[in-house]
Formats: sequence, C-alpha cells, structure tokens
Amino acid sequence: MNPLLLDFPKEFYTERLFIRLPLPGDGKVVSQAINESIEELKPWMPFAKNKQTIEEAEINVRKSHTEFLQREDLRLLIFLKETGEFVGSSGLHRMNWNVPKFEIGYWINSRFSNKGYMTEAVEGIMNFALKELGAKRLEIRCDSSNIKSRAIPERLGFRLEGILENDGVSADGLDLRDTCIYAMVLKTSSI
Repeated sequence: MNPLLLDFPKEFYTERLFIRLPLPGDGKVVSQAINESIEELKPWMPFAKNKQTIEEAEINVRKSHTEFLQREDLRLLIFLKETGEFVGSSGLHRMNWNVPKFEIGYWINSRFSNKGYMTEAVEGIMNFALKELGAKRLEIRCDSSNIKSRAIPERLGFRLEGILENDGVSADGLDLRDTCIYAMVLKTSSI
C-alpha cells in the first residue's frame, strides 16, 4: 500500500505530554529551544553547530510538516499538556513502509531534562508506531558516548543489537564515533 493512503492521527497525548506534527509557526519555539540548549546539543546534533534564527527553524518546521504529509518522515513536536510549553522534538525517521520499520530520534530543551519527559515521549511514540502504523521494528541509534540518550531505549526495553565502530563522524566533524543500535522487534514472519 502506498503510505500516502494511510490515515493515522497527527497528534496524541501521554500522561503529561501533547505530541503532534510540526505546524507552520512552530519555528519560534523550536529556535528558542535549540538556542537555549545549544551547549548540551552541540556534541551530539549536527544541526546545533550554531544558534538558529527563527527563520531557519521555521523553514525546517515547514519542510517537516510537508514530509509528514508525504509520509517521508514523521517528525513530532513535544509539548507539556498542562502549560503548552515546547519540550523537544522526536519522531519516526528513516522508514521502510514495506516492513514497516522506523527509527526514533529525539532531542530535548535542556531546561526540561531529567524529568522523564523524553522517556515518556519516546514510549508514546513507540506505542503510536506499534498501534497506528503496525510497526514490526523500531530502532534507536545514538552515539555510544551519549549516556543520556542511551538510557532511554534501555529504560523502555529496547535490546542493544550492536555497536557499529567508526560508523559516523562527530557532530563537530573532528572525530569518528561509534553508533549503538537499539531495537524493539515484533516477532512475525508475515507482513
């Protein structure tokens, strides 16, 4: 089936969070969160080499909105349910709709770190992918040195399938890095 024909929710809730597709106008809060968290994001995220203008973030948000509608990439923005504050970004990336399989990526505004929000968001996205999209495989890939990022799949019961040595380049482009591949797999032999 062509993924463009798939109907599924564009938003959902967890206990404390509201998670939805990016919308035009979200660039301001995304830019602000990146800029507030630049020092924490810089070692891991290539997009965080420099502060982002609202315009740059808005262009990125609008591209993400279009990619979501085209079913090419399902970026999701995370907000506190009670206050509407922007917490971070996650989503389902590098998809193979034939399996279907997805990779979950994430980053958080550092002022919301260490409160369990990203673990809650990833669990919500995992459940969304399993229930709404029929995912048979979910992956989380992260730098082996990123202990905070590694803790999320470990808490949620993903299995470390392996560590790919010298698999990528550091966000600053200066060093080779190892990549952890965590997976959650639904055992089935049929599609």
